[in-house]
Amino acid sequence: MPLFGMFGLGGQEILLLLVLGVLLFGRKLPDIGRSFGKTIVEFKKGVKGIEDEVSEPSSARAAIDPEPVKAPTRVTASSAPKFDDAPAPTNLPPKV
Repeated sequence: MPLFGMFGLGGQEILLLLVLGVLLFGRKLPDIGRSFGKTIVEFKKGVKGIEDEVSEPSSARAAIDPEPVKAPTRVTASSAPKFDDAPAPTNLPPKV
């Protein structure tokens, strides 16, 4: 069954659609066709990727082990600031 046969389009209808496309889009028709082609190619790549993921055996996915979880470790800085409890100087004027 031809592609246009399933839409019920004959030769005259296809010719009319082509003429309308040229009239409406003019010089941009090649750009539109090129971008439409790129869209179809990207769509097919996406579908192929999904099909590959679905058809991939589950044992291959199980073979990829995640990195083991490590217990948290305490980090102590050797140059930690040291605070002295020295009394404040008493000869300062009072704050206002």
